[in-house]
Parts: sequence; structure tokens; C-alpha cells
Amino acid sequence: MAPIPGSGLAKGLAVTLRTMTKRTVTAQYPDVQPELPPRSRGVIGLFEENCTVCMLCARECPDWCIYIDSHKETVPAAAPGGRERSRNVLDRFAIDFALCMYCGICIEVCPFDALFWSPEFEYAETDILELTHERDKLREWMWTVPEPPALDPGAEEPKELAAARKTADKLKAQEAEQAQQAREAQQAQQPEQAQDTAQPKESGQEGQE
Repeated sequence: MAPIPGSGLAKGLAVTLRTMTKRTVTAQYPDVQPELPPRSRGVIGLFEENCTVCMLCARECPDWCIYIDSHKETVPAAAPGGRERSRNVLDRFAIDFALCMYCGICIEVCPFDALFWSPEFEYAETDILELTHERDKLREWMWTVPEPPALDPGAEEPKELAAARKTADKLKAQEAEQAQQAREAQQAQQPEQAQDTAQPKESGQEGQE
């Protein structure tokens, strides 16, 4: 069916008329901060304690805007007779936001939850070189990361929680079993102690007779 001539113009005028009847709203920024959507992508915050320097984020970044430096340290054996181990220690973690395209791949591939989206967006600079932010600044942005939304009551329980609960229940059962064995051993010792204390009295009474 061919479109009616002038229908596009009529639709456009209808939109204009609807807009004209609405009251205009002026955002008083920067005096009043805007209300951002809950999943806004501002900057990337770094939770340094979770970073294991696996380099996955830097390798998967399509813009190569993540710079990581580290060194190895030797960790002494945890138990006598064990062997020493080496671990990576983070020296530098920087992101060049002049190159970053906010795709979020680095956050998705991080296996230890060290990177998070922060809604912070006021980080403009007059020099493009100053848009490369080091780990100290990334850590400050970490504290502006909002809490994750609550799970849907009908959603399936995460596998990590199920595994952790199974381990906790197993440990609790082992502790309860050990406590029960300790109580049984203590109850078994009480009659023996009572019998040992009663024997001297009887021998003393025989001597008096």
C-alpha cells in the first residue's frame, strides 16, 4: 500500500505539537548533579587486592589502552618441608581514557572481579596526556561503584554460592561429629574416674575392720 502523501510531514508536526505543550526542563548542571541510570558507564575502578596480574584485561582490550607492570616475589613455604612459591606483585595499572571506547571487555574477562564500572564522569582534562590515570586514581573511583542490584527471587542460585554453602555444611558436620566424639569420650572417662576414686575408700574400710 502506497503511503499517503504528506503523512510523514503530519507525523513530524504531531511530534512538534506534543513537545510544544510540555514544560521545558533545564538541567542545572553542575550545580545539580544529574540522576544517571543504574548501569551507566563512566570510568573503570580498580579493586587492587583482587588483581593477580593475569594480564587478561590488557590482552583482550581492543584499543590496547591498559598498561600493567609487575614483578615476581618469592613466598616462603607455608609448612615445614614445603617448597617456596612465586607470585606476581602489581607495580603499575593504568588506563588511557583517551583511547578507551568503554566496551567493557576488560571487566567481563577479569576472572577475579578486580575491575568495575563507576558512574563517575567528571574527569575531563585540558591535556590529552593527563587522561592516562594510574592505579591510585582508579582505586579512588572504586569507592564510587554502586552496589549490585538484588537478585530476582525466582532466579537460580549462583554456582559459587552453592559450592560455598556445600563446603560450609560439610565443615559444620565434621565439627559436630568431632564434638560428639569428644563428649562420648568424656562420658566414658567419668565412670572410670568414679571407680578409681571409690576403690581407696573400700580398701580403707577393710583395714579398719
